Amino acid sequence: MGDLREPLRELTVCGLPEALEVMGERWSFMILRASFNGLHHFEEFLTELGIARNILSNRLAKLVQHGILNREPCADDKRRIEYRLTEKGLDLLPAMLALRQWGQKYGVETEENPVLVDTQDRLPIGPVSMLAHDGRILGPNDLRLADRAVLGIRADGSTAVSAAPLQRGDRTDLNGKHIRAVYS
Repeated sequence: MGDLREPLRELTVCGLPEALEVMGERWSFMILRASFNGLHHFEEFLTELGIARNILSNRLAKLVQHGILNREPCADDKRRIEYRLTEKGLDLLPAMLALRQWGQKYGVETEENPVLVDTQDRLPIGPVSMLAHDGRILGPNDLRLADRAVLGIRADGSTAVSAAPLQRGDRTDLNGKHIRAVYS
């Protein structure tokens, strides 16, 4: 990724150690997956995941502490507790899908059912991708680290102009042009 390297010993200047502190083990992701599948109650997680009660209690508390889940009394029965994804928790969906797709590609060859599809076309979602500011799909050879002082300055010295950020529902064509989605 170029000549510049991240300060690998300094754990505070990178978001990865923080993310791993919160989500870096199997049960946290399994609880997250269950939450995305509509589970909200301790007993549901316990039954569906087959997780030990003490481990579930510990992981739920950690996810609540880090703002991934909210812990609230149920609206219809104040004695029961619900765990709901927060915006911070919902932001983990692309990471979870990327790990899931990696596992599908390199793990046990099974045909998953049900299949995760987009609601508009009901076709399987595409691979989670790294996108440039203008919507181009990037690969490992397209990445490099840059000092903040030289952001936007290309190798030839010219200056790049950031494109309008893609929004949910926007599309990019195969040539990387930004196309605003239009739905009828």
